[in-house]
Amino acid sequence: MDSLIQVFTLLFVLFLLLGLGVWVGVSLLISGLVVFMVFTPTPADAIFATTMWSASANWTLTALPLFIWMGEILYRTRLAEDLFSGLAPWLGRLPGGLAHVNVVGCGIFAAVSGSSAATTATIGKISLPELSKRGYDDRLTIGSLAGSGTLGLLIPPSVVMIVYGVAAQVSINRLFIAGVVPGLMLMAMFSSYIVIWSLLNKGKMPPREARVPMLERLRGMKLLIPVVGLIFCVIGSIYAGVATATEAAALGVMGSLIIAALGRSLTKSAFIEALVGATRTSAIIGFILLGAAFLTSAMSFSGLPSDLAQVISSSGLSTYGLIAVLTLFFILLGCFLDGISIVVLTTSVVLPSVIAAGIDPIWFGIYLIIVVEMAQITPPLGFNLFVIQGLTNRSIFEITRMVVPYFLLLVMAVVLLTLFPSIATGLVDLSY
Repeated sequence: MDSLIQVFTLLFVLFLLLGLGVWVGVSLLISGLVVFMVFTPTPADAIFATTMWSASANWTLTALPLFIWMGEILYRTRLAEDLFSGLAPWLGRLPGGLAHVNVVGCGIFAAVSGSSAATTATIGKISLPELSKRGYDDRLTIGSLAGSGTLGLLIPPSVVMIVYGVAAQVSINRLFIAGVVPGLMLMAMFSSYIVIWSLLNKGKMPPREARVPMLERLRGMKLLIPVVGLIFCVIGSIYAGVATATEAAALGVMGSLIIAALGRSLTKSAFIEALVGATRTSAIIGFILLGAAFLTSAMSFSGLPSDLAQVISSSGLSTYGLIAVLTLFFILLGCFLDGISIVVLTTSVVLPSVIAAGIDPIWFGIYLIIVVEMAQITPPLGFNLFVIQGLTNRSIFEITRMVVPYFLLLVMAVVLLTLFPSIATGLVDLSY
């Protein structure tokens, strides 16, 4: 009964503050303070300083601003234009045509940005006008962009993976490796849906693209070499075990600066904008992490996580039942919170129960990120929906209807991941 009172009090305070528009980091700090004052005899001020220091003095966290900076630099270059120009000759003749550029382009950009919103905005700025001009149906182009934009969270390097790794105290290198196969699987699922939709709706598809000679296709490949090379350098260094996530991030920043310089888009203003944007985003995420760390300490002193873990373990739920309940829980949270907030809010509470159920925390991290991807396209607070609204000036509800098939594909991905855990863990087992 005491645990239920704590849960309802915590949820009431937290959602009240979030509903009033209080910053997520401040809301977490206040919620932790309430838990200390009401449910524990421990003085909050004695814990606050040590928690803030231990949560921030973490070398792993240095990868976070570096990967964000890398994405910001590439966001301000001609990378998206080069991606479209390089991919179009290869994908235009497939069923679904150039709509596949959204999937492949987002997959490639996700591997160098780590951000879902940046991936959606960057690819969308180029692909949506081009596809609209060529007569592609809006439901296909907008839906595929919104769905594929979520790949920025899953395909490494991913900002959310770093956040989960720090919160759950698991290897970020292993998380990065574990995200490769699920990311490719989702790309294949999205492209397969585009193929099926185009075959079932031939009357809504534009004429097939003209065949491009092989020599011209190969010449266009030079536009993809810089970004593909950067992906191999960043991910390859981690997979080969020669670099940590932080070292790979520093390599990625250096590579992105070289790409921008060679592309003659590394102006003084672009450099400053990238640096300021990365600083702002890193500060916001860092503040949320500090607030979550304080709330986690408060709950640890109150005994809430262990009590909840005991309740779940004694509930008799099977592993599949537990995953089903957690999936519904995370989808509900995704209607009101962004992905990073979901991860930092729930990891400390849910992970003890997950480990007690015998679930691999690396696998759970990939599962959690896929579910968080759903939050990116779930109204009313789906970030990708807002990004596309800004690009198209369409209503959120209209965009949501276009995204429903891709939401269902993410649900199917969760089912496949649950039935076949090696999708996430197989590559890790081979590497370690």
